[in-house]
Amino acid sequence: MEFNSSSPRAIRVVSTFANPFDDDNNNNNSLTGVDGQARKPIALWPGMYHSPVTNALWETRSKTFERLLDPPKDAPPQSELLTKTPKQSRTSILYSFSSDYILREQYRDPWNEVRVGKLLEDLDALAGTISVKHCSDDDNTTRPLLLVTAAVDKIVLKKPISVDIDLKIVGSVIWVGRSSIDILLEVLQSTKETSDTSDSVALTANFIFVARDSQSGKAASVNRLSPETEQEKLLFEEAEASSKLRKKKKKVEEKKEFENGEVNRLEALLAEGRIFCDMPALADRDSILLRDTRLENSLICQPQQRNIHGRIFGGFLMHRAFELAFSTAYAFAGMVPYFLEVDHVDFLRPVDVGDFLRIKSCVLYTEHENSDKPLINIEVVAHVTRPELRSSEVSNTFYFTFTVPREAKAMNNGFRIRKVVPATEEEARCVLKRMDAESLQSNKGKSK
Repeated sequence: MEFNSSSPRAIRVVSTFANPFDDDNNNNNSLTGVDGQARKPIALWPGMYHSPVTNALWETRSKTFERLLDPPKDAPPQSELLTKTPKQSRTSILYSFSSDYILREQYRDPWNEVRVGKLLEDLDALAGTISVKHCSDDDNTTRPLLLVTAAVDKIVLKKPISVDIDLKIVGSVIWVGRSSIDILLEVLQSTKETSDTSDSVALTANFIFVARDSQSGKAASVNRLSPETEQEKLLFEEAEASSKLRKKKKKVEEKKEFENGEVNRLEALLAEGRIFCDMPALADRDSILLRDTRLENSLICQPQQRNIHGRIFGGFLMHRAFELAFSTAYAFAGMVPYFLEVDHVDFLRPVDVGDFLRIKSCVLYTEHENSDKPLINIEVVAHVTRPELRSSEVSNTFYFTFTVPREAKAMNNGFRIRKVVPATEEEARCVLKRMDAESLQSNKGKSK
């Protein structure tokens, strides 16, 4: 993504332990609303998940968000779609880690890097703001659209992110369908050694939002997008190709159920698992059953975790899923894992306040092609459980990839990542489905 001097001024993130409206912290902030009337501090507004970033984003876009929080009654939908440019939705946020000690402490992990789980929350919050900016018609008489995270296509960590150096996240809409919006975000962190913009990109993320009519809940059309620069046109074409690939992937998954070759692949995967189940004393000591890598968390979703639409904030769910995936990789590898990427996230159904959420994880499979960088593929599945109805539905699926640092391996001679084998046909199908999705994604990358 091309971010030049024409980009809008970055939104400054401040610690939530200090009052962001205190004149000592920022003389530009006040408790006066956009209409000139006094209002409560944004930290007291209902219906939002609070973090340093969500507070900063809400304050900056207060006029738009106040309308979302209290939409006009019986307002008509937007009558005419607008044509907008990526520049109009471009938004950036700045973390002054080098000078804000309290903010730094809020984001520090035990290894003096930025907590990836909190960063995932912030990425989702920023992507949501960008989608609102693109879909806004600046008309207070129309009802706003309901915008929800549909999927995360890819999040790739390109280099470690220090918590002692200022950080910037920049993003914009890069493609739109009839009711879907693709957003590209880049996390930038520069040092003296990386003055080049391309070298300062620490993480990239692709979010997909969908628009719904706030009254009927049906798919709603979004404003058109007109890329201007060559870079924007290239990103538009790539995002359009990705959209077609996602549709193709669904068709491929449906076809595979009926292919004979699929049966052979299942049998090959299950062969070693049967040895573990039937003759455990003879099983390969460098392998482990998939079910023996499982971990689980449970929680009741609280009102403080909801977004402006009253549903649980997607970034909160990603944060919890990441923490469980990290713990799963840690327990499996026997040493602190290194996060590489979020392969894919599906938001299949909304999660509501009061829902009993069970989050289950496992090591799906490992890859050993590169002995210096073995890959640990983690699946996390969130279930909304209703004990009264004796029902359980999958709300989200998350796929993460980790490895182990080369230095840690060198200190532990003879270290080896174990092979994970499925014991049931259901487990084997999950493994094959993920492998095929990854294969399709890597083929797409090679074709670029």
